Amino acid sequence: MDKEYVGFATLPNQVHRKSVKKGFDFTLMVVGESGLGKSTLVNSLFLTDLYTDREMPSSEECIPQTLEIIKNAVDIEERGVKVKLTIVDTPGFGDALDNSDCWKPIAQYIDQQFEQYFRDESGLNRKNIQDNRVHCILYFISPYGHGLRPLDVEFMKAVHDKVNIVPIIAKADTLTPKEVKVMKQRIRDEIEQYGINIYQFPDCDSDEDEEFKQQDLALKNSIPFAVIGSNEIINENVARPIRGRAYPWGVAEVENKVHCDFSMLRNMLIQTHMQDLKDVTQEVHYENYRAQCIQSLTRIGAKDRSNRNKISRQSITELSLLPLAATEKLIQEKDEELRRMQEMLKMMQQQMQQSQGEQSDAL
Repeated sequence: MDKEYVGFATLPNQVHRKSVKKGFDFTLMVVGESGLGKSTLVNSLFLTDLYTDREMPSSEECIPQTLEIIKNAVDIEERGVKVKLTIVDTPGFGDALDNSDCWKPIAQYIDQQFEQYFRDESGLNRKNIQDNRVHCILYFISPYGHGLRPLDVEFMKAVHDKVNIVPIIAKADTLTPKEVKVMKQRIRDEIEQYGINIYQFPDCDSDEDEEFKQQDLALKNSIPFAVIGSNEIINENVARPIRGRAYPWGVAEVENKVHCDFSMLRNMLIQTHMQDLKDVTQEVHYENYRAQCIQSLTRIGAKDRSNRNKISRQSITELSLLPLAATEKLIQEKDEELRRMQEMLKMMQQQMQQSQGEQSDAL
């Protein structure tokens, strides 16, 4: 656009500059049982090591392990755009012998972030609100089963109204392309069968170009994403350095669309749908939580008013049930108390007038 141009067509540039200066917040939660490559995939997605200080527990320490929630934050800058990325990991999910209710701490954590945001939004310092709400959950599904397990169904149904869920088939290199296709269709059918609401990609506008429409259609058909994660750079027996996993029969490339959906997942999270994930969190999930809070406060206030009216009616009823002599006695006591208060008020006024007169004589 011409630098000398003056008009409201420059508004997008103004919004862009303001947004870049403020920076962006994005919180991603990864959920799945141990050994499915959650940490490796996160490091591969954002090309950074978020788990430098992490110590892997021994087998004895893993036996009594319960679910814990760990936050890792990192500031990422690319072409002058800053993103504060928060990764919420859930070690211990699904690892116990009895996994009933193991999803409750996760649901409580999501609600706690909504509650904190609601308090900050209702407070005085609204300009400096820290957005720690969970914008997306990457839910890792084991490739060794035959679709969704009961735990997978129970977890997703417990949180699908609170957060955007993106299902992922972990370690896709353990499956053949045919097995991946069959498992994807089975998982899609089970998600529909159990009424689970996962993140829905927005429909393209009619004026979008055909290339973008094809990319959007490919994303929708790729759910659930079958991914491979690796932080290893392979240089041997390849034409160029690649990120992947080396096997005796060949190399599984992380960023090869023929081998897995890693590049689609990364483009969806970072390049095309990060803002939409935040918008859905704000306009759908948080607004539902906010409406529930307001309704709860309204019901509590109505209940308090009802209780006060009930007490007042009860007092009147009790007074009407008293004998006539007792009622007259109670009225006389109230009149006597009122008379004493009037006399005390009159004496105080006289003392104040007297003190004012003495001060004027002294002057």
